[in-house]
Amino acid sequence: MTLYIGDRTVLDVQEPTYLILAVLAAQPLHGYGIVQAVTRLSDGEVNLRPGTLYGALDRLDQQGLIAVDREEAVDGRLRRYYRLSDTGAAALAEQSQRLRRRADAADRQLALRPNIAGGAA
Repeated sequence: MTLYIGDRTVLDVQEPTYLILAVLAAQPLHGYGIVQAVTRLSDGEVNLRPGTLYGALDRLDQQGLIAVDREEAVDGRLRRYYRLSDTGAAALAEQSQRLRRRADAADRQLALRPNIAGGAA
């Protein structure tokens, strides 16, 4: 799927990347927090691996869709929190509307499907 702001293509994204943006809309999260939130938001259908997560975070940061919110040391390890930028929020809102329109169009097409009594169509 492609992420847009207006007519400008911002980023081609897969579902995991879209979900990362979605979970960061509510609050800044660190890597493991993002993994947990994406799993919850997707009802367990998307489980991010570290390589997928950090590759996506790097790309989203370079695109200006997210930013580092803060860093803190926890048990001697650096924990980096990410937040959704204003540009990222605008892109996420547009993409969500775009997906909603596509889902509505698919629902309308399904409603036109004839029901055949006594069996699957």
